[in-house]
Amino acid sequence: MTSSGATVDPAGNAGTPGGAGKPGTRRATPAWARKSTLVLLITVLALAAFGSTTQTWMTATLDPNQVGQAGAAQSVIQVQGSKAATTVTALALVALAGGLAAAIAGRIARWVITAIIVLASAGVVTAAAIVLADPLAAAQGTIAGATGISGSQAHVELTPFPALAVVAGCLLALAAVLILPASRHWKTRTKYDAPGAAGTAAAAGPVDEIDSWDRLSRGEDPT
Repeated sequence: MTSSGATVDPAGNAGTPGGAGKPGTRRATPAWARKSTLVLLITVLALAAFGSTTQTWMTATLDPNQVGQAGAAQSVIQVQGSKAATTVTALALVALAGGLAAAIAGRIARWVITAIIVLASAGVVTAAAIVLADPLAAAQGTIAGATGISGSQAHVELTPFPALAVVAGCLLALAAVLILPASRHWKTRTKYDAPGAAGTAAAAGPVDEIDSWDRLSRGEDPT
């Protein structure tokens, strides 16, 4: 005879009331919410935006009648993204630093970091979109530096890299927003995030590289 508080499965095995599982178990973290996955995604997107600025964003073909003989040797000018949209390089680095900082930040700091990455991403998208909207104006600085003539007319052809910067910036903002719901599944980093001593044993679950590094920095052996 079994007690009134226990349940019996068809095979005759007694279970806990209500079909509860083993104590101490925790729900597995979704793949999209893993800290290592999200930080890697932000890093890749930030590097993609930064890397696009090292490439040629546009090619300007000058009018020989306007530049004269002095500019004949510079009739075709290639404009890098770092010259066409100077802010994209700096903002991509800001987003990259923010993504890495989010991995070790506390709960409140993650909100600030998320806002910074989103604003940096918006700046990347805006700067690249301005180049796409008016490529000749974006190329004027490079043209003037090469020919010594400002306000030159030229035929400008865009490469795919400005559009790549726009896409990377949009995806970067979305990845940053995911930090807030994903961080609920992350292990706490400071004594202010959750009760308990800093030396409490970690809950069961996979340990990623960032977790191992944090535990080593606290003098613990992750093995």
